[in-house]
Amino acid sequence: MTKMLKASTDTCHWGFFDAALQPVMTLESGTEITIDTLSGAPRNLPGDGFHVPPELLELHAAGVPSVPGHLLTGPVAVAGAMPGDVLQVDILEVSLRQDWGFNFIRPLAGTLPADFPTPHHTIIPLDGERGIATLPWGLELDLNPFFGVMAVAPPPAWGRISTIEPRAFGGNIDNKELIAGTTLYLPVFTEGALFSCGDGHGAQGDGEVCVTAIETALQGRFRLSVRKDLDLTYPQAETPTHYITMGMAPDLDRCAEMALRDMIALVSERAGICREDAYMLCSLAGDLRITQTVNREKGVHMMMAKNLIDRG
Repeated sequence: MTKMLKASTDTCHWGFFDAALQPVMTLESGTEITIDTLSGAPRNLPGDGFHVPPELLELHAAGVPSVPGHLLTGPVAVAGAMPGDVLQVDILEVSLRQDWGFNFIRPLAGTLPADFPTPHHTIIPLDGERGIATLPWGLELDLNPFFGVMAVAPPPAWGRISTIEPRAFGGNIDNKELIAGTTLYLPVFTEGALFSCGDGHGAQGDGEVCVTAIETALQGRFRLSVRKDLDLTYPQAETPTHYITMGMAPDLDRCAEMALRDMIALVSERAGICREDAYMLCSLAGDLRITQTVNREKGVHMMMAKNLIDRG
């Protein structure tokens, strides 16, 4: 049976990760859970005519953080997860919870921080049945919903940290490949793993250059499983057709190096070839893509087709 975790003042944390945060639910490994998420501060609300989840208004009334960060649901503990393990997050379904999203540009942020000195906020109508967003000039953009933030708790020694920067525990990865039908692997740093998610995106381009995507409330159905047979120090993922490695750092060159090194190791192991041949294959068939350039810790991910390296 799938467990249900609704968003509320008791189950959401806003703007921070912390290994000391108590879990709102504990699951056995391999359990499916449906999680409701929310998005937006009072300034992001639409006008009349749109559905606003009432729990979002309750969270606003309870108090909005004074510093930027994401509104997340969780954390969920997974029994048996210990530091050194890996949490396998199977993303089974992702759906809209409201009929609108928002996008904003703010001064001194984004990929061009000095080019747009005036705040700009846009409400974007969403049609879940048709799977489209309608932009202000009439363009209908296909929706491709995913969670910008999926994370376990950071190492306890880090204390309370911002949700903005993606790091080894996951977090604000903003990888548009992580839609329903894909799997994310997160190294575990504290007992129970403590999984949280949020930052729902209706659609986003690689880069997320103006800081925001179509920010919206989503519902996700996940299967959370403890993997003691994997040895990862950084997040990885897979789609039905590709393996994905990731790098996050302030410099895109460093990000690319991180993603490439992990892909060389993955290719060498799965294909049973030496590191030199794996490096060559990455050059011939691997794709380095910019995940995002706006979260202070930028992101690059590398994709490799499974049919090129999996040994049958």
